[in-house]
Amino acid sequence: MQSTVSTRKPAAFTESKYLITLVFVTSLFMFWGIAITMGDVLNKHFQHVLSLTKTQSAFVQFAIFGAYFVMGIPAGLFMKRFGYKNGVLLGLGLFATGAFLFVPAANAASFTYFGLALFILGCGLSTLETVAHPFVASLGDQRTSDQRINFAQAFNALGAIMGPAIGSYFLLRNNTEGSTDLTSVKMLYIAIGSVIAGIAVLFSLVKVPALTDPHSSSDPDAANIDSEPGKGLFQHRHFVWAVIAQFFNVAAQGGTWAFFINYGHEKMGFSDATAGNYMVIFMALMLAGRFVGTFLMRFISPSSLLAIFAASNIVMCLIVAQSWGWPSFIALLMLNFFFSIMFPTIFSLGLKNLGRHTQQASSFISMSVCGGAFFPFAMGAVADYDVAKAYYLPIICYAVIFLFGARFSKPQ
Repeated sequence: MQSTVSTRKPAAFTESKYLITLVFVTSLFMFWGIAITMGDVLNKHFQHVLSLTKTQSAFVQFAIFGAYFVMGIPAGLFMKRFGYKNGVLLGLGLFATGAFLFVPAANAASFTYFGLALFILGCGLSTLETVAHPFVASLGDQRTSDQRINFAQAFNALGAIMGPAIGSYFLLRNNTEGSTDLTSVKMLYIAIGSVIAGIAVLFSLVKVPALTDPHSSSDPDAANIDSEPGKGLFQHRHFVWAVIAQFFNVAAQGGTWAFFINYGHEKMGFSDATAGNYMVIFMALMLAGRFVGTFLMRFISPSSLLAIFAASNIVMCLIVAQSWGWPSFIALLMLNFFFSIMFPTIFSLGLKNLGRHTQQASSFISMSVCGGAFFPFAMGAVADYDVAKAYYLPIICYAVIFLFGARFSKPQ
């Protein structure tokens, strides 16, 4: 019997016609990484200049991540009706508008107005995130779609490093006790809004090549073919669990990042600026974790690695909560290393084999990011008494992620 050998060429990362579009869309991952981690610096800065408790300052995260819940589905519907490019332009427009609204909020010295500005900015981030993942996936062969998403997510990690570095330099470096000056906040967000508006103008001039819906292909080698076309979206158990896991994943992220600077200041004796500088290392470890995780996925399945990293973070949280000085602070830094692969891996696993439901599923998984809106309040309430003990709470989140990776991530 003669054996058959496949002569199909390995799938390319992308095609030359998509390169300019890919560069623009990949840059979006960096910009929303900057904006989200800048919120963690704002959290601490507002505690100073607006005399807020940790519980009250958690409204920064509530406004940003709450916008994901409100905007996730509308962004998906807009993308489906008007296409990826217009979805990106809508997201950039909302992002820039929210940034410019920091000017009247700073002039009024009103935390309520800042909350409104952050909510509109968050609606822009939610729109970009909902659109960008399937957009990047569509810019080439579907067999390499996971590679493109992880590549783009590396730039998100780069943005997460830049956010606290920029925020610490402009907002925390010159903090003085009792100061209520918001000029630095105003000037920083004018600059951010101007850059984002400029990106929107440039992207409006880019001609996006015609895209074929990659999930309607009959190619058996494609990565995301609907294995059961008659199934409704919520009948796919792995998708439902991905939504739940992403909710708890971003909940843990939101709380962990929001009170990192507080932990450095209160438990390690750092100044706010020094703690902010350590946050740059914190975010750099997330980038390192993505590279290490991507390498390990050559030998370990993504779902198994997700479970291993979630179990590791349960151990890290237990160490952080003990206030053992440097051992606990190193464990706090390592939380971000193990957190690194969670968002893109949960997102990717949740979209597997969904076919025509993929864009809608992307909206729901993006919407589940609202977990980051609520959890910082719970951690803030505990942190007002002991910031170290607040890190017991994310253990609940990592237990759910462990279950998803270990048992419920496989398409049925």
